[in-house]
Amino acid sequence: MQMQLERETAAAWFRELRDRIVAAFEGLEDRGPDQLPSGRFEVRETRRADGGGGGLMSVMRDGRVFEKVGVNWSAVHGELSASARSAMAARGVPGIEDDPRFWASGISLVAHMRNPHAPAVHMNTRMFWTPAAWWFGGGTDLNPCLEYAEDTAHFHDTLKTACAPHGADYYDRFKDWADEYFYIPHRQRARGVGGIFYDDLNTGDWQADFAFTKAVGEAFLPAFLPLAEARMKQDWTEADRDVQLVHRGLYAEYNLVYDRGTKFGLATGHDADAVLMSLPPLAKWV
Repeated sequence: MQMQLERETAAAWFRELRDRIVAAFEGLEDRGPDQLPSGRFEVRETRRADGGGGGLMSVMRDGRVFEKVGVNWSAVHGELSASARSAMAARGVPGIEDDPRFWASGISLVAHMRNPHAPAVHMNTRMFWTPAAWWFGGGTDLNPCLEYAEDTAHFHDTLKTACAPHGADYYDRFKDWADEYFYIPHRQRARGVGGIFYDDLNTGDWQADFAFTKAVGEAFLPAFLPLAEARMKQDWTEADRDVQLVHRGLYAEYNLVYDRGTKFGLATGHDADAVLMSLPPLAKWV
């Protein structure tokens, strides 16, 4: 009964965070360059193929500031496939191969910007439950095609401040994890300038781990919005646009080949359009 309440609490908070980010992004659109109409999110419900819950898919396309941005929320349940159980067991999740039932909820966000000087960004936070274990995971990383050192510093400083009250080593540990996770081996390079990433977080104190996960979610808008607002009206050239499109190709490669969330969503029968909303609207390869 207690874990049921905690699951409901987490799912409701992820939904509330989704609502606030959607409102903030639409507000940014209203302050953006006026050559185009202000963008708005299109929202539709999503359902798992087996009827095990669903969520909301919210996507804005062709806006003033965002060329494409998705902010998804979900709360799903069902049974894990044998391959998913094996992968989790390999990560050390206890009891996962004995009982295939699971529940998961979270928010997932990817923004591809219209102005090449404005950085693309990713963020997600989630809770996962099985009869034998529960854990939190998530993170955020910045993906500029044209990097500004001051933007990178602001993003990381905001995350460091958010992590500090929850663990003296959290920022350093989860920054290193992000550097390792958001890396494209076949290109031998990172997909961006990093951030933080964590998974399988269970210290034994649900309230403390949830508080940290909320802190990561709360830090996102202060970390990202000032960067987008500062760059959204900056002049850019066709050469800048070309660099942006090539960089988006790297992002697409990573998400299709390596991203843990993409693999899980497709393997467990969630709405494919919602799972793949992270892909850029346009990209190119040289």
